[in-house]
Amino acid sequence: MDDQVVFATPWFELVAKYPAGYSQPHYSIRTQDYVMVVATTAEGRLLLVRQFRPAVGRMTLELPSGHVEDGETPELAARRELLEETGHVAEAFEFLGTLSPDTGRLANRMWCFFAADACPTDDAGFQPEPGIQRVIFKGSLSNLIAASEFDRALNTAALFHAVLLGHLSIQPGESVPTADELLTRLRLC
Repeated sequence: MDDQVVFATPWFELVAKYPAGYSQPHYSIRTQDYVMVVATTAEGRLLLVRQFRPAVGRMTLELPSGHVEDGETPELAARRELLEETGHVAEAFEFLGTLSPDTGRLANRMWCFFAADACPTDDAGFQPEPGIQRVIFKGSLSNLIAASEFDRALNTAALFHAVLLGHLSIQPGESVPTADELLTRLRLC
């Protein structure tokens, strides 16, 4: 399949692809791979970040995440993002899997990792990334997923990878939103 970069920025390229049988080009975005870290403290609390996202024009609550830089492995990127965004480090990072963020428009991958027992860095010179607030989440997983501020689909996907692999759980008796309740909430947003 032929492709042509029709617009480029430091963050992404807009690519026109010409698949066989298409009468018009299909446009997609080529960008660096992402990493997302599901990290817990020794007490089992999730480490999250709150930040302003210009694309949606509001503050969001998210898992630590970011781009894989050139020459960096996904695991090294995950370690870097956890430190930069939360000021925490962890000994072990377990690979949860890769996901396609949006097969209709994006050509990159999202690498998901789990980091247990994350603790504050002992680097006295550490400076948090500007504009990012660390949040140690004390609520239940189902309440987090239902929170209107935590609505990034990729975050929920990474959390469910962690649930499926046994790193997180939805506690017995927790109120888990039904599909209809989630659809209703999405319509209201």
